[in-house]
Amino acid sequence: MGYGDDLLITAFAAKIKKKYPERQIVIGNSKAGTAFYSRVWDHNPNIADCRNLLKDKPIHLIDYHSENRPYIDHEKSTTSKMIWNKEFKPEPGEMYFSKEEISDANNILLDAKKFWNKNNKKNFKKIIFLETSSVKINNFQLSIKHQNKDWGYKNWIQLVSKIKNDNLIIHSAHEETKKIEGIYSPKEMNFRTACAILKLSDLYIGPEGGFGHVAAALRKKAVLYFGGWISPDVIGYDFHENIYYDNDFSPCGEIEKLCNHCSDARKTITIDIFLKHINKALKN
Repeated sequence: MGYGDDLLITAFAAKIKKKYPERQIVIGNSKAGTAFYSRVWDHNPNIADCRNLLKDKPIHLIDYHSENRPYIDHEKSTTSKMIWNKEFKPEPGEMYFSKEEISDANNILLDAKKFWNKNNKKNFKKIIFLETSSVKINNFQLSIKHQNKDWGYKNWIQLVSKIKNDNLIIHSAHEETKKIEGIYSPKEMNFRTACAILKLSDLYIGPEGGFGHVAAALRKKAVLYFGGWISPDVIGYDFHENIYYDNDFSPCGEIEKLCNHCSDARKTITIDIFLKHINKALKN
């Protein structure tokens, strides 16, 4: 599972911890008898680190793993197509940071501001945290899925050209991510530092995925590209600007082949449409 999945369970874990404050709450697979660790849960007072459990306190296992993710209809899904559970609606999760993580984020933000001042004579209006693609996926099916979900590098470049003159953009560029000229991209930044930077930003822009759930957990404004692969009715948040290609084939959930429907979504969701959602998010 991904970081977004790990964040989804934190809201439920908080409820369980409130109900059973004396228990150590862990996430895992009850059938396999395993518990999981995720960096997402670092410093979370409601979820115990399964690697360092106390012997004298009871353990409460939340059964949550890749085979029972609640937004997927597992009975109807196949090896080629994901079918979504339309009854599911996510609750914003929780994410906690150490003082050191916030300090690291502030240092990167300070460097980003120096970059802005070096290349601009005016003050920026907003700080925007941007993601344009996911990490490199070696698994074939996951790679196809992420390509179907992608808005396209050329679209992101054109969008950035429209907003970079007024806003300080911090690009969360992974090792395999194509850089975009004229905006700031940290040389070194791990996932949690990236999330702390998002916390200090005014707006998140990117594809539906992990950082969208981070933005929700931090109660930050966001503009998200959903395309036509999955619906925001299933996995989105009402307080975000969710851009969705809604037609008879949506949401397709295609994971076996590159999807013409998803290609149509990239063409239909224009730069102007994205800009309207960004302006709306920044005004609210």
